[in-house]
Amino acid sequence: MVTNITFHPGAVTQDERAQLLGQRGATIWFTGLSASGKSTIATALEQHLLHKGLHSYRLDGDNIRFGLNKDLGFDPASRVENIRRIGEVSLLFASSSSLALTAFISPYASDRALARALHEAHDPPLPFIEVFVDAPLAVVEQRDPKGLYKKARAGEIKEFTGVSAPYEAPASPEITIRTDEVDVKGAVEVVVKYLVEKGIIKDQ
Repeated sequence: MVTNITFHPGAVTQDERAQLLGQRGATIWFTGLSASGKSTIATALEQHLLHKGLHSYRLDGDNIRFGLNKDLGFDPASRVENIRRIGEVSLLFASSSSLALTAFISPYASDRALARALHEAHDPPLPFIEVFVDAPLAVVEQRDPKGLYKKARAGEIKEFTGVSAPYEAPASPEITIRTDEVDVKGAVEVVVKYLVEKGIIKDQ
């Protein structure tokens, strides 16, 4: 890491920014196996929030790899760097008083903890809401919209999370959603209810 740099603070405080924009920033971090429903829920939530006049932006695992993280693979070291970068980017969005919605498998608990720590260390601290999109392996394999599990089982994809690479489920997420028991609309309602209860958004 370079050392000959100095952080240049802005002239607008976090509270002032939130007051001027009429909303607080936060990161809503969706984690779960491939095909668990992370991106689907995040997309629907983004639409819901925007229609309520709340600025939000979705950072999707596949989409990010077309640009910012296109230089990364799926080996353990690349997965760590992938999530490190997203942790920093989501922090930037949250500090701008936007609601950052991240939909990444993010299989390692230590990487998610690092993303959380970045938000907690911010001055002032920013909310980091871990949403465990929980679906049994048998269910996501049955869904398999991209055919990835089938390829992984056939050995065509190496280091595939849930099959040949580990997924460390959150021990104490803020929200758990069982997508084999609730539909997308219900999942969005669960997240919105939490945001309202915590004072992150207003009940509209």
